[in-house]
Amino acid sequence: KTHKYMLKGCQVFLAHVTTKEAEGKSEKKQLENVPIVRNFPEVFPEDLPGLPPTQQVVFQIDLIPGAAPIAQAPYRLAPPEMKELSEQLKELSDKGFKRSSSSPWGAPVLFVKKNDGSFRMSIDYRE
Repeated sequence: KTHKYMLKGCQVFLAHVTTKEAEGKSEKKQLENVPIVRNFPEVFPEDLPGLPPTQQVVFQIDLIPGAAPIAQAPYRLAPPEMKELSEQLKELSDKGFKRSSSSPWGAPVLFVKKNDGSFRMSIDYRE
């Protein structure tokens, strides 16, 4: 086909395109390779042990008078997402990060797939 264009007098350009990996980019980034993390390992634990000790904090959220609680129906989740939800909620509960509630407020949960294939749980607070 190129030969046909050359016979018609068209300009033809030849290009050879290859991929080249950048130096140092072929290795996956690891947290251990970051100098600040390596120098202060006690500040960056592998796993969080739990919540810090409870402290008395005076805090209050002032609501607009007469405002009704917002509670949205949960989104439908596929079976793998339901399994992931149970695992993540159990882990959060075991570590003391979450506890049961009977609050009239509520928002649906959804999952976002991370680059490594695992799921990040997100809460949709939009109305």
